[in-house]
Amino acid sequence: MLTRCEEEDEEGFSGNEADSEDEGYNDEIADPEHLLINMTVSRASSRKSRPESSGSRLEKPRPGSDNSDSDEEIPTRPPLQPEIDFTTVDISDEKAFDTDLEDKETTTAYDPTGRTAYIEGCKKAGVVPASYFLRHMNDPHLSMKHHGLGSQGMRAIAMSLVSNTSVLTLDLSDNWLGQHGGHAVCEMLRDNCFITHLDLSENKLGLQSAESLSQVLQQNSTLTHVTLSGNDFDDKAAIHFSDAIMNSTKLEYLNLSHNLFGENAGVILGPAIADNSSLKELDLSWNSIRRKGAVAIAHGLKNNVYMKKINLSWNGFGLEGAIALGDCLKGNQVLEEVDLTNNRITSEGAVLIGKGVSANETLTTLRMGRNPMQTAGCYGICAAILRNPNCGLREIDFKDILVNKDFDDIFKQVQEQIPDIKMRHGGMEPPKKPRARIHPMVKLTNYIEKNNLRLVDFFNKFDKDGSMSVTYEEFQQGIECAKAALQKLVKSETFKDTGIKLSQEEVQILLNELDSDGDGEINFSEMVSGHTGFQESQQENVNVILTATQARPVTT
Repeated sequence: MLTRCEEEDEEGFSGNEADSEDEGYNDEIADPEHLLINMTVSRASSRKSRPESSGSRLEKPRPGSDNSDSDEEIPTRPPLQPEIDFTTVDISDEKAFDTDLEDKETTTAYDPTGRTAYIEGCKKAGVVPASYFLRHMNDPHLSMKHHGLGSQGMRAIAMSLVSNTSVLTLDLSDNWLGQHGGHAVCEMLRDNCFITHLDLSENKLGLQSAESLSQVLQQNSTLTHVTLSGNDFDDKAAIHFSDAIMNSTKLEYLNLSHNLFGENAGVILGPAIADNSSLKELDLSWNSIRRKGAVAIAHGLKNNVYMKKINLSWNGFGLEGAIALGDCLKGNQVLEEVDLTNNRITSEGAVLIGKGVSANETLTTLRMGRNPMQTAGCYGICAAILRNPNCGLREIDFKDILVNKDFDDIFKQVQEQIPDIKMRHGGMEPPKKPRARIHPMVKLTNYIEKNNLRLVDFFNKFDKDGSMSVTYEEFQQGIECAKAALQKLVKSETFKDTGIKLSQEEVQILLNELDSDGDGEINFSEMVSGHTGFQESQQENVNVILTATQARPVTT
């Protein structure tokens, strides 16, 4: 059984619902959100319209008030918010929308130094980052030689250098990069347009990397100086480098020294050198270019009109190459420096090269040291300079070649013609040692043996009176008579070998030795004892020499 308060609550609620249904039923059905808001506001407003009492929920009637349902005040609907006009919104503007449904993309700043790329590359390759590279990767001259990078370490550095804009000179020599490391360098150079000087010497790149390097040298527009020495490039690799030499337009310096180029490589590289239009300096030293290869290189230089310096030292040009080089110097008026050190050039080859020097006006430096051309070859070069009044030579190198006084005299004439010329040689030839003096007793003994004389017969020629003793005057007269007799019997050339040619000084020495008692006369016994004693002393000297030259027994 309901109480009166509960009945009034039900009547108020039902009345409000009826009014709401009459006034905005259709609108609320169309807008469910508005329906929910209306119901909530109606319930709240009906409860607020009731007076509160401390002990009862019953409403006390006020004087002049009516409790009928028709007189109850109906709460009003709160004003609706104006709808947004989406026609004025630019849907293509991403900044106009703010929603949590979009993924937040993290953007990283571009790193021009390549430091980030290097660290990521080291992680991928599984190598420890090189702290030296991280410290100096912004230097214009970066030297990473002798760091033992290997192929994996080189890949990480190559990834960094692709975007690096600071490094201009890169030295990677002696890192044992191998084939894969060489390919990594080539891939980096395809994108890097800042490096101008590159050193890849002593990295064992081999034939596999020669083709990639050739393509890079033809395509890269910034590389001007490249060093590829000590990489085991052979005659097959020369095919690729000939294409690079022939087609490159920016390369000015190329070093292919200390490789395995032979005769065939010279034949291949020669025509490429003739057609090159950018190289100013080429280094082919410490290879095995000879014969036909040497001739081809010389012919290529003759037709080249750009190259200033050529290093052909420590090859095997020989006489054939010298002939071709002489002809090259006659026709080439561009070369300024030629290095032919240790090329088996003889004196004849040096004279042939001198013929080219006598017609050349641009050559300033000529190095021909350590060639077996001796002082005659050096003399021939100086003579060629004297025949060329317009000779431009200022430095000549004849290292380790001994010269004599004749060369010294002609070089003084060269200095008068070219006062500022510098010359280097191996020193003056040592003066000829004076012939060892032959003891007078040896000459006397040889005379006796060659004429089949006995000692007593020889003595009797001097002892005219038969006293078995001769004075100094008689001995000297006997010597002079023996000389005169021999001059009548033999020719002068043979007389020099008879052993009787004694000077006045030697005769005096002989007399002093034979006159043992010093009485001023030589008797037969003194002659015999002096002759015998001299032979014994000579035999003792021979025994000493033989003993010194014998090998000692090995002891343990």
